Parts: sequence; C-alpha cells; structure tokens
Amino acid sequence: MTTHNTDRPAFASDIRLTGLGLVLREWDDHDVPAMAELFDEPAVDRWTSLRAPFDQAAARAYLDQARRRRADGERLQLAITTDGHRPLGEILLFPTGTAREVELAYAIGAAHRRQGLARRAVQLITTYAYDPLAATRVLLRISPDNTASAAVARSAGFQLTSAPPLSRAGARDPLHTWLHHRTEQVTVV
Repeated sequence: MTTHNTDRPAFASDIRLTGLGLVLREWDDHDVPAMAELFDEPAVDRWTSLRAPFDQAAARAYLDQARRRRADGERLQLAITTDGHRPLGEILLFPTGTAREVELAYAIGAAHRRQGLARRAVQLITTYAYDPLAATRVLLRISPDNTASAAVARSAGFQLTSAPPLSRAGARDPLHTWLHHRTEQVTVV
C-alpha cells in the first residue's frame, strides 16, 4: 500500500470511482445542504458517530474535518451518487493502524435506503482498497443490533469474525468485526 507513513495510504487527488451503477466522488462545498439533509435523521444518529441535530453548520464543520483528515492520509470520505452529482449517502475508508488493513463505514440517507446503494458502494470501495491501495484486509465494524448493516456486510462478501467486540468513541454499542473475503473483482474506473 502506498503510504505517507507505515499505516496510512496515499490517496490520489480528486478520487472518483465508477461502477455498479454508482459514482463515488469527493464531497464539495455545494454538498453542505445535502449533507445536512442526509445525516440529520435518527438512524444516522443511532448507528454512526454523527449526532442529530445535524444542520448546515455541522455539515460545514464535518466537511472541513473530512478534508483535513484526507490531506493527512487518515480517512477518505466520498459522496455516494448514481449520477455523479446528487449525494445519496457517504462511504468512508480509513487505515486501522494495522499494516495493509483498512476499515469501511457508510451512511445512506433515509429516502435512499433499500436500493442496494450501501452494498454497491461497499463493493466498489472494497475493490479500490485492494487495487490500487494494496490492502490485504478490509473490515466493517457493526453494532450487533444493526441488522440492516449486517445484511449489507453479508451481501457484499464480508463475514462476521470471532474478534471480541470493539468499543469506540462515538459508538453507542460495542462493534463486531466483519472481514471481507475476496472472491471477485469489480472494475473501478
């Protein structure tokens, strides 16, 4: 994995991943109102570290933090779109601190759930994690009560591991670890 230090991938500038009917792209300043709309809802508050109310000021601060983390190689946060424009959710990729291991996270806006967006976004960014980032392990960490995310994990080729639950700042529950088992490649443009 190309790195800034031993654990952090060097993300290419202006990442845009296309495949599976999706375009995963960088967030931009024009997305702040959409971010507020997508992330200001109970399920996002319950299952992610983003807390409601999530207004435009919170969205602006979140976008600024995302840009700093990306510049430092700490995290990649991409808007999930079907057209390259209108955000429907977000997918994140970040190093875990273990060499060549990354973790994914995502949130889909309430109006856009049950369309396979999360599964397809996870599959697309998992392929990106393997090639070109050269990750050897791709993880999801999911609350045991989050049955929708567990279903996404299974359908995207992840399996629940026997690792002990992980407590994390911002998470309301201990998180179970899911590991991807690479079986096929998705073409990423």
